[in-house]
Amino acid sequence: MKVACIQMDILHCRKQENLEKALYMALKAVDKGAELIVFPEVFSTGFCYEHFDHAAETLPSPILENLACFSEANDCIIMGSVIEKAVTEDISGNGKPVDSKNSTPSGGNSTLYYNLGFCFESGALAGSYRKTHPFKGESRYFSRGNSIEPITLKRQNLKIGFQICYELRFPEVARKLALAGSDLLVTSAAFPNPRSEHWKTLARARAIENQIPHIACNRTGSAPDCTYFGDSMIIDAWGEVKASAGDHECVIVSELDLSGKDEIRKAIPVFEDRRTELY
Repeated sequence: MKVACIQMDILHCRKQENLEKALYMALKAVDKGAELIVFPEVFSTGFCYEHFDHAAETLPSPILENLACFSEANDCIIMGSVIEKAVTEDISGNGKPVDSKNSTPSGGNSTLYYNLGFCFESGALAGSYRKTHPFKGESRYFSRGNSIEPITLKRQNLKIGFQICYELRFPEVARKLALAGSDLLVTSAAFPNPRSEHWKTLARARAIENQIPHIACNRTGSAPDCTYFGDSMIIDAWGEVKASAGDHECVIVSELDLSGKDEIRKAIPVFEDRRTELY
């Protein structure tokens, strides 16, 4: 499968401009033969906390509908994350929010915000994932997702393990996804300076220890409070970097062998040799 990472400078809180740029860059990836395209974390707005409600998408969302149309028109898979606004019924009937730190009451309902990962396959929503590990200050705004499961593609007969940014530091997340049958790991990120060496080391480690390919897609450019180094990578199941980016906006594309993991696991039987009675 030919895969691509869209490494872009996300314009702070400028939703329409970011969408147009992302789709323009995605079209370049399609022209290079990409079947699976990954965007960075919260690609449409960045962490637009000062206009959080405006930045958030209530499903069905115009931004996601645009991505679905692009995916259908180009018969491709698109992944990334956006800010989601979700209204949840208060089943207790007392009108109180479920999580007062990052929700607001609305009559008998609660409004929750999530960092929502999405995956479209040829126009259809194949699956979604709510980030389970917000990083530090993100927890003031985002609720935590409560499920870590692969996204199953119907047409491609493929399982994708999806994680978001900070979760790269949790080997348990990628291992749970691998044990659940993921053929491929995708990380959509906004990993900031000065931690580029951490990013590169962890991204390769997640591929090596789980013996599956890894698309690690980071943003570049700057936000009001930090800058981003890029360094997006497409990594095979041996941990070899097949394509990489510097710190500039670009599209990287590479062919990945998604059938090789079984041979690798025969050669180095990490999964068979696990001592599950001890850990």
